[in-house]
Amino acid sequence: MIKVVIADHHPITVDGVSDLLRRTNEYKVVGKVYNGTYLKKCLYREHPDLLIIEITIPEISGFRSLRELIEEFPQTKIAIYSTHPEEIYALRSIKSGAAAYIPKTSTPEKFIKALNRIKTGGIFLNAEIAAAFHKHSGKDNSLIGRYRKLSAREIEVLDLLTNGKRNKDIASLLEINEKTVSTYKTRLLKKLKVNSLAELITQSRMLKHS
Repeated sequence: MIKVVIADHHPITVDGVSDLLRRTNEYKVVGKVYNGTYLKKCLYREHPDLLIIEITIPEISGFRSLRELIEEFPQTKIAIYSTHPEEIYALRSIKSGAAAYIPKTSTPEKFIKALNRIKTGGIFLNAEIAAAFHKHSGKDNSLIGRYRKLSAREIEVLDLLTNGKRNKDIASLLEINEKTVSTYKTRLLKKLKVNSLAELITQSRMLKHS
């Protein structure tokens, strides 16, 4: 089962999401937190596969905090479940490294659809927002075209990064040193025309499920 932590400052939201997931028999809620003070403790203790979080909760909020969580817990995918305006927050959430932006106005069916998309390694956005993301990503050159120019080794490194592996893990798996892994990361950022690891991972996930 997919291990899930839910973080929201509204207990009724946490309990509602927990009940919905319990009925799927595919997701197991291993943690419920209501503020940032206990969130990291919970993530370190439970090592969840998925974190469902409101973008603003006490003691931790905003895109900077989101990026910090992604850097600190790379193997935990993050779904933003929020009341904030989708047209303003969705793209920024995905570009910061989230795997989904799900409005709290979504139906239970759409909510589960989003989580299932994440489970298979994809990214979930509502259709209109996703189209805008692809349009933005396609500036200058086709993103797919840039991806096709990567070497076999660069694609290997990118896939491992996308799966949450750290430099040390990648070096061990590919039998290269960590400095070489860093060099590959720099090349990938340049070739795919992104500015951060979070953006790099986002682009990779979008490519695989476009």
